[in-house]
Amino acid sequence: MEFESILLPGISEQRPLIIAGPCSAETEEQVMTTARELAQKDIRIFRAGVWKPRTKPGGFEGVGLPGLIWLQHVKKETGMYTATEVATKNHVIEAVKHNIDMLWIGARTSANPFAVQEIADALKITGFMGPVLIKNPVNPDLELWIGAIERIYNAGLRKIAVIHRGFSSYDKKIYRNLPQWHIPIELKRRIPNLPLLSDPSHIGGKRELIAPLCQQAMDLNYDGLIIESHCDPDNAWSDKEQQLTPDVLSYILNMLVIRDTKQTTENLNELRKQIDEIDDELLAVLAKRMRISREIGQYKKERNMPVLQTVRYDEILEKRTSVAVNMGMGAEFMKTVLEAIHEESIRQQIEVLNQ
Repeated sequence: MEFESILLPGISEQRPLIIAGPCSAETEEQVMTTARELAQKDIRIFRAGVWKPRTKPGGFEGVGLPGLIWLQHVKKETGMYTATEVATKNHVIEAVKHNIDMLWIGARTSANPFAVQEIADALKITGFMGPVLIKNPVNPDLELWIGAIERIYNAGLRKIAVIHRGFSSYDKKIYRNLPQWHIPIELKRRIPNLPLLSDPSHIGGKRELIAPLCQQAMDLNYDGLIIESHCDPDNAWSDKEQQLTPDVLSYILNMLVIRDTKQTTENLNELRKQIDEIDDELLAVLAKRMRISREIGQYKKERNMPVLQTVRYDEILEKRTSVAVNMGMGAEFMKTVLEAIHEESIRQQIEVLNQ
């Protein structure tokens, strides 16, 4: 798939592209006040949800059509471009009718192929050519995310980007939605020319997490950020814990360190060469470990011993993880590595037993 730039006329090509505004359009006064303050901070694209899908009924689900009229007022008064979320055919039709410049498809919607196809068909009917931004599905399913991209692409749109907003989890955690950075990184590997934006508001869920998440996204070479900003966050009608005032948002953006991607790569190439060599060594060591595992499997087979030795495995997991942490590696990372190695070792031993 080949994509066109999502940059609108007059928007700088310098990273990061910034899209900001309240989670929800609540009142015309709130929308206009926030937009004016963001425009003073040189934010050029204003976002606000007018239809808000909520987990449970009874909550604030958006103002609907009046919000689109307010966004028109934002454009007329401030000169900002406007963006809003769409989840149905009617949403697309109304947004296009009200000259919304940029549309995004939310995480709940992108998880539903029927809904995405309905939006794709509506985009084709209205002649809207983008940009269209597609958030990752709520569940960590890369193929489902790619499927949503393909449906919009097949409708004839080329100004497409994706938004990484993290993935839902039942467990209690630091983040509102787990980043699982490896998923958008793999998406970028598969589709290198697809613009990638981060949504630190929905990943973090707390104001204090926004700044470090923004920096991490920039360090991973994301193209832009879509951030929730409200003139009075503490009294927001939705997602008040994760919204920033325009002043705080401006401070965070000004503190970002943007790495120079055009610097000489000679030293980087040398470092990558070292990584390649170390990876070769790792593979050789793992192959040796699996050979020994097969010998252990043969030993157990001859003595009619069970393959899985739970006590031994627990000891290895605890000791190796502790050593790894002392060496500067994450405990969860090492646990994942050791579990994968153990699973393959068991497979190797079972294969010997069945010979």
